[in-house]
Amino acid sequence: MRAAAGAGHSPRRTRNDPPCHVSKYVCHGTSLPAKVGYTSANKMSPIPHIPALRRGKAYESLDTVEVKDFRTGEVKATVSQVNAGIVRKDLGRVGEAQTTLKQLTVAQLIEICARTGDQFLNGTLPLGDQGHTQSPQQYIETLSSTSGLPHVMVRRNMEKIHFALTNMRTVLNGLSRGLDFSILDSGSGEQFGTRLSYFPTTQALGLVMPSNSPAVNSLWLPAIALKTPVVIKPGKEEPWTPYRLIQAFIAAGAPAEAFGFYPTDHEGAGVILNGCGRALIFGDKSTTQQYANNPAIQIHGPGWSKILIGEDRIEHWRDYVDVMVASISDNGGRSCINASAIVVPKFAAEIADALAQKLGPVQPTNAHDPNARLSGFANPRMAEFIDAAIEDGLRTPGATDVTAKYRNGPRKVTFDGGMFVRPTVVRCDSFAHPLANREFLCPYASVVQVPQVEMLKHIGYTLACTAITKDAKFIEQLMAYPHIERLNIGPVSTMKVSWDQPHEGNMFEFLWQRRSIERAW
Repeated sequence: MRAAAGAGHSPRRTRNDPPCHVSKYVCHGTSLPAKVGYTSANKMSPIPHIPALRRGKAYESLDTVEVKDFRTGEVKATVSQVNAGIVRKDLGRVGEAQTTLKQLTVAQLIEICARTGDQFLNGTLPLGDQGHTQSPQQYIETLSSTSGLPHVMVRRNMEKIHFALTNMRTVLNGLSRGLDFSILDSGSGEQFGTRLSYFPTTQALGLVMPSNSPAVNSLWLPAIALKTPVVIKPGKEEPWTPYRLIQAFIAAGAPAEAFGFYPTDHEGAGVILNGCGRALIFGDKSTTQQYANNPAIQIHGPGWSKILIGEDRIEHWRDYVDVMVASISDNGGRSCINASAIVVPKFAAEIADALAQKLGPVQPTNAHDPNARLSGFANPRMAEFIDAAIEDGLRTPGATDVTAKYRNGPRKVTFDGGMFVRPTVVRCDSFAHPLANREFLCPYASVVQVPQVEMLKHIGYTLACTAITKDAKFIEQLMAYPHIERLNIGPVSTMKVSWDQPHEGNMFEFLWQRRSIERAW
């Protein structure tokens, strides 16, 4: 996977605003005047309009952007844009949204999450404020057309979100280490032979979402079960998943007031990040580094995930080629848990060549191809940047694009009207090379040869690490290494997610804090 707040502005007037400047909310299901999405013949506009959602109520702005098919340029929806002033105004009332969730128990919210999962995966749900609806297949096709993800990858991401929602009790049990959830309902209680008390750290969770992979939305789902409203800035090319999830939650019985959906600009994103007591931001290092020292903002940037093969297993490296290939290329290489480096004590050249033979020939296919392995780029400039960055790195001595001889063509290609970046495996002489520890939104990995004793000196921060070794001492060193967040021992793909363990940060500990408590009564 891969903004600071500015001065305030008065909220932008919309065509829904009455003369007194008090905003008028338009709810789903209400009849709308002709100027709001209906023709004079009282027919729906063929293009859906996705409104902002202010405490769950639709809000149409005069300022809109178009979300287009990345291949054809066809407009798939118009999306209302709100400014920072509107976001700031609404955050002043976010406590009301939290109150609606506090009226439900965690057990009830877990049941709502399960129903939400079924609605998200199988339901036909409202799409916008003009009477349009969206079936699961329409969601898959539309998201694919604007994000570049082929249908098969959208469907897999959809299933991941469904699994997280329908297994929310397991997720929360793992995050809270088996806490009796009724303690969160009352604020205190007794468990494990001791008195426990917890309080929420925030009135809302702010989310500045990306456009690259819909499954990242699974990270915020526990917030609802943990009685925390969400304030979402969707990715520019990916309003579909958070909007569909909100509609699924509402259909499942969650209070609509618990959801804010604010397509906005850089300043508005900054208000969400700094105005909510807790927030998540997704983006590259240049986007996220300014928040690195803010404990209230959880950063989801590059993962620099890796596979390490120990000296005791390196002679058997051929047995692990498929695991390495899957780690590099699953989900089109777009996840922060895709392996971006393979670190081995020897046979680096042979391993790089074996990976290149598997990945080099991979080409773009039609979006509906069930065997599709590459994603297109909704923003062609990103594909151009990636290709140029790799080429620039290759000019530094000590690196070879091993896939070039198996690719039989350029890395950056145009297919069916879209732009794609084909897989790249680079053999690097050392971790000092600029391509040794890079991450791109495509199947990319370096192969670096490092003595086992020196591996932990070089790998740096690693979100997901697969260590293929049975060496007890090496495993002990890996367990003690503080810069690995998720550790797999043995031939396990870096892409494997254990939902009963923290998934890129512990959402329970982020949203609830324990306090000491003594009672005399």
